[in-house]
Amino acid sequence: MKSKVSVIVINWNGKHHLERCLSSVLQQTYPNFEVVLVDNASTDGSVEFVRERFPGVRIIRNEENLGFAAGDNVAIRTTRGDYVATLNNDTQVDPRWLEELVSAAEADPKVGMCASKMLFLHQPDIINSTGISLDKAGIAWDRRGGEPDQDTGIEPIEVFGPCAGAALYRRRMLEEVGLFDQDFFAYLEDVDLAWRARLMGWRCLYVPTARVYHIHSATGLEGSPFKNHLLGRNKVWTIIKNYPSPELFLFLPLITLYDLGAVLYALIIRGDVNPLSGRIAGLRGLVRFLRKRGEIQRKRVIPFCALARYLNPIENPIKVLRRYRHLQNAASEAFGEED
Repeated sequence: MKSKVSVIVINWNGKHHLERCLSSVLQQTYPNFEVVLVDNASTDGSVEFVRERFPGVRIIRNEENLGFAAGDNVAIRTTRGDYVATLNNDTQVDPRWLEELVSAAEADPKVGMCASKMLFLHQPDIINSTGISLDKAGIAWDRRGGEPDQDTGIEPIEVFGPCAGAALYRRRMLEEVGLFDQDFFAYLEDVDLAWRARLMGWRCLYVPTARVYHIHSATGLEGSPFKNHLLGRNKVWTIIKNYPSPELFLFLPLITLYDLGAVLYALIIRGDVNPLSGRIAGLRGLVRFLRKRGEIQRKRVIPFCALARYLNPIENPIKVLRRYRHLQNAASEAFGEED
């Protein structure tokens, strides 16, 4: 029998996305999967809609909004699939999405994570993400985000990690390295998990034939104070927990310089204090996250030199800023069409 996949969809007041998302998931060619909707205390009738329209979908209803990380963890602990697929509710997946991801993972038992080709739903010729890119300054971003989808390759290739908006995780890997860090609530929890998995020797493959169409930040909203605060806080925590030493101290001046530049740009150009407040909140958790760091680094089996081959070179600040320019355009087009 084919390995079982537990597909987990996190939802918070996303009823208007669920018809498109769940219909596409239930049309998968892969024969052995279950679908679990985790509802984070929605007030828009999402649960009632899914019960009536998709009776085969199991619903976990939380009494409060636990966020993406804890919401996924609740479902992971109650499922038994050999693989866990995490999926945003603002997505539409191709019929062969699961089949392509599982096929890539089954080819090598050390592949613990698989990344999808995520395209913008309202700009399907533009790439949203092909996994996580990470540089030695600790900056993470969507690999190839904003590029035209002119990729004709079909073979999986190794990347640092997957975007959890449409990812496949091997359960055995999750049992070994741990689940999403619930302190993160949302954003960069997938980068943190990829770091931990990589440090323990697990691989990640990007599967270009596993196609997903994504609105991007339909819940958190791109550029919102909420998202910018969490991104700032969670970046600090990700680096504290995972960046190996002594390399952390070697690159700390660059990490600090680039991070300070990002904060000053947000303050001076955009008048946005949230990246700063997020980083301050991150530093307030320093002692707690240093304890987490100790546990992670004790389990590390991969030296930094082996990990470095999957890290991007550090680029000048102008190029760094350009990495994110397409997201605002994509958000404007998507929400303009939905109004």
